[in-house]
Amino acid sequence: MIDAPVNVAAALAPAAVPARISGFVGVVDLLNEQRIQRMAITATNERAAVTVPPRRRWQGISWTAWFWVAPALILLGVFFIWPLIDTIWLSLQNADSTVFVGLKNYTLIFTSPNLLDVLKNNLLWLVVATILTVGLGLVIAVLVDRVRIESIIKSAIFIPMAISFVGAGVIWRFMYIYEPANTIQIGLLNAVLSIFHIGPQVWTINEAINNFALIAVYVWMWTGFSMVIISAALKGIPDDVIEAAKIDGASRLTMFWRVTIPMIAPTLSVVTITMLINILKIFDVVYVMTGGNYHTSVVAMEFYNQLFNFSNFGLGSAFAVLLTIVILPVMYLNIRRLRAEEGMR
Repeated sequence: MIDAPVNVAAALAPAAVPARISGFVGVVDLLNEQRIQRMAITATNERAAVTVPPRRRWQGISWTAWFWVAPALILLGVFFIWPLIDTIWLSLQNADSTVFVGLKNYTLIFTSPNLLDVLKNNLLWLVVATILTVGLGLVIAVLVDRVRIESIIKSAIFIPMAISFVGAGVIWRFMYIYEPANTIQIGLLNAVLSIFHIGPQVWTINEAINNFALIAVYVWMWTGFSMVIISAALKGIPDDVIEAAKIDGASRLTMFWRVTIPMIAPTLSVVTITMLINILKIFDVVYVMTGGNYHTSVVAMEFYNQLFNFSNFGLGSAFAVLLTIVILPVMYLNIRRLRAEEGMR
C-alpha cells in the first residue's frame, strides 16, 4: 500500500516533464515578447529624438542654415537684385538720369521705326536660327546614328563650338569679303559665285540678306551642340522599341515621326529652350561683323549702343529690362519642365 503511491508518482513523472517544459517555454516566450516590445519602444524614442527638429528656428529654417546661406544671399543681392532694381529705375528716367519720364522710353521702343527694326531683327533671329540649329542638329544626328564614320562626322561639325563668337565673326568676315566686279574675289563665297559667273554680293551690307548672313554664323557654331545633345538622346532609345516598330512594318519615316520624335521630345525641348535663351542675348556676332549698322542691330546690340556709345542711360536701361522680361518666361518654362521630370522620377 505504501509502494502504490510511489509507483503512481513515478509513473506520472514522465508526463509531468513535458508540462513543466511547455510552461517554461511559455514564460520564456512571454519574457522575449516583453523584451522585444521594450526594444521597439526604445528604438522608436531614439528615432524620435533624432528626427526632432531643432528648437531654434525661424519660419522653418534653422539659424545654422541661414548662416551658411547668408554669403550667397548677400552676393545675390549686391550683384543681381540691386542692379536689377537700379536698372528699372534708370529706365524710367531721361537720357542723363535727371528727369523722371515714366514709361516714355518703353513707348519709344515700340513706336520708333528704327527701334522697331531692332525688335523685328531679334524676332527673325529667334525663328530662323532656332529652327535651323535644332532642325539641322536633329537631321544630322539621325542620319549619322550608328554609321561607321559617325564619330568623325560629329567631331567635324562640333569643332566650331570651340571657337568664340568673336573668333567666328572674324572668320566669317573673311568669308563675306566683297571686291568690285571683274576683280579677283578673295572672299570664299564671292569666289564661288564668280565660278558660276554670278556677280559678287555685299553680304553684310545688303539689307535683304545681311541678317541671314549673320544668322548663318550662329547656325554654323551651334548646330554641333544641338547634334551632340540630340544624338545622346537617340542612343537612349531602347533597341526593343526600334525592333518592335520594324516588326510591325513601320517605314523609316514613320519610325522617325511616331517613335524617334516622341522618345526624344524632352531633349528637343531642352535644346530649343537653350537656343532661345542664347539668341535672345545674341551680341558678339553682330558687334564684330556689322556693329549693328545696315539694319542688323538686335536688342542686346542696341542696349550696348544706347548705353555706351550714345550715353542714353534711360533708353539703354529700358532695352535691358525688356530683354530680362522676355527671357524670364523662357526660364520659367525650363524650370517647370525640370521639376516635372523630377516628379516623374
